[in-house]
Amino acid sequence: MKKNIKFRFNPEKLIYERIEHSFGHRFKSFFNTLLLALFLSIVLFFCYYYFFDSPKEERLRQENATMALQYELLNEQVKDIQAVMNDLQDRDDNLYRVVFQADPIPYAVRKGEIGGVNRYERLQGMSNADIMIETSKNIDHLAREVYLQSKSYDKIVDLAINHETKLKHIPAIQPVLNKDLTRVASGYGRRIDPIYHRLKMHEGMDFTAPIGTEVFVTGNGVVTFAGWQQGYGNIVKVDHGFGYETRYAHLSRYKVKVGQKVSRGDVIAFVGNTGKSTGPHLHYEVRYKGEAQNPHNYYFLDLSPEEYDLMVQLSNNAGQVLD
Repeated sequence: MKKNIKFRFNPEKLIYERIEHSFGHRFKSFFNTLLLALFLSIVLFFCYYYFFDSPKEERLRQENATMALQYELLNEQVKDIQAVMNDLQDRDDNLYRVVFQADPIPYAVRKGEIGGVNRYERLQGMSNADIMIETSKNIDHLAREVYLQSKSYDKIVDLAINHETKLKHIPAIQPVLNKDLTRVASGYGRRIDPIYHRLKMHEGMDFTAPIGTEVFVTGNGVVTFAGWQQGYGNIVKVDHGFGYETRYAHLSRYKVKVGQKVSRGDVIAFVGNTGKSTGPHLHYEVRYKGEAQNPHNYYFLDLSPEEYDLMVQLSNNAGQVLD
């Protein structure tokens, strides 16, 4: 191959002279070319580094994006499960516990904060840290609520097992034979006092009956008082457990003593006219946790639905208070 020979014009001699390059000149030229190539390579490298991801970085970026999407989906699933848990908690407090007359679990207990200082500190500084922390918190709260709900259901099961025993103790019949429902003198509620002639709360139900009529205990229990009490006259009090107590007042006499166990339907006393009473009758009270209840809600084992409806009407409309 022929070398590329270059010439230049000499104006003094008016001839073209051959250009001869020394080794130093050729080396300098080569070195300058090399420096230019190196400079361009460095520029291209930094441009690629700053404006383009390496295959490894691209793979990590895609993995982070996939992980963030998975956490978002997981967070949505946790929220859906939380909605179901909220429904279970609502049923537990407002249905199951109402049926078995158990106190609801306080909101502060169900939704309490998760303990531990800097519990999620290990997640700080990580990519997608915000959604990871939020999801972890939601899962921790859900796990806590699931545990509490599980323990609550254990209690409900125990209450259900004991429900048969409880039904035997809860007041559930009328204290005197009254199938024809003609003996209701006054029901529960605000009534005119027959002696003081002013409006006052009547905390029980009055049944008119001849002196000596049998009085039946309305549920299984233990006699806690049998004697005279101001206003009530001769009175028997029975503790039925589960927070229930019944009272039978204005008796002519009683046939039980304190500490005696009684079963629903046992004759415990006889109708009288003792204490603050204006005529022979039985004053009957039902109390739950110390608070007077409307007795007409506690005849479900003694009356048909039709008879029960009639009892409610009579007890609400009857106005002749005898004590």
